[in-house]
Amino acid sequence: MKLITAIIKPFRLDDVRNALAEVGVSGMTVTEVKGFGRQHGHTELYRGAEYVVDFLPKSKIEIAVSDDLAERAAEAIIAAARTGKVGDGKIFITSIEQTIRIRTGDTGDGAL
Repeated sequence: MKLITAIIKPFRLDDVRNALAEVGVSGMTVTEVKGFGRQHGHTELYRGAEYVVDFLPKSKIEIAVSDDLAERAAEAIIAAARTGKVGDGKIFITSIEQTIRIRTGDTGDGAL
């Protein structure tokens, strides 16, 4: 099992959700986060005063998938989230040791 964590631009969230549904991902957790990478934020002007916006709004998607679905899910995220501009985001794929469904006690892939 794999945990896929993707940090994307917020306006691409619906496209990513639809792309993941098409490859068979049945659930996800989405969090509104702020951060920066190579994008380094930007400068804005508000009421005549200039200030730096260091942390930019992003969406963090977390999905747990079986090993055989991980590659297709990552490819779906890339295809749906890519704009070709700086700040498109990152995908992190980590291994999951164990998964347990609280309601039924199912473990492993059956708990996904």
